[in-house]
Amino acid sequence: MNDQDSFNSTTHFGYKKVPVTEKADYVAKVFHSVADRYDIMNDLMSMGIHRIWKRLTLEMSAVRSGQQVLDIAAGTGDLALHFARLVGSEGRVVLADINDSMLKVGRDKLINHGIINNVAYIQANAECLPFSENTFDCITISFGLRNVTDKDKALASMLRCLKPGGCLLILEFSKTNNSLLTKFYDLYSFKILPHMGKWVVDDPDSYRYLAESIRMHPDQETLKGMMEAVGFVNCRYHNMSGGIVAVHYGTKP
Repeated sequence: MNDQDSFNSTTHFGYKKVPVTEKADYVAKVFHSVADRYDIMNDLMSMGIHRIWKRLTLEMSAVRSGQQVLDIAAGTGDLALHFARLVGSEGRVVLADINDSMLKVGRDKLINHGIINNVAYIQANAECLPFSENTFDCITISFGLRNVTDKDKALASMLRCLKPGGCLLILEFSKTNNSLLTKFYDLYSFKILPHMGKWVVDDPDSYRYLAESIRMHPDQETLKGMMEAVGFVNCRYHNMSGGIVAVHYGTKP
């Protein structure tokens, strides 16, 4: 796609259509708005269950001492905090996020937990990661892929940065096949969540976007196919909470 094609093309921002060249700015505004109370909202809207989802992701990563880990859309550093302890002083964890407000909150959290010497912070776009080929043993992206404009390009960028045999884990909201659960989840997402956003962060629109962006994100099988299409192997996924969330896994050949 040339520059003129990119300028004329549109993509989804929730249910809205926006120019491809402007989606990153729209997403940035959302996370600038909620960064300071992002952790509080995560606990409230998931009733703390997000901690279990992230723990399973950590276990599936099998990260060991001395390894190199990249956490994309690192946000407030929940995964990176644990990765930094797992890799130890001989390893390194890079927190990457396109949003500087979220990255600052993550940095402050890790510093408050005494994590200083084996971490780095990079403001970066997942579609064009500024790292050399074959750098990382593990790459994770937690609740961030649905916000990326060109997901195929981002997946290819992640593959390039992994070492052969390295793994990618994508933790993301997904699709449930249970009709009753789907009805309840829709009611919660569109009727309750925006009011919660208004109450906690005075920003209902950002959490309305959250609900819409989840519905626009590829389902489990589609995302698995996207990973395979760019070159990942051994791809699989594990549903959690009835498919409301799934963690996808793939390795670099």
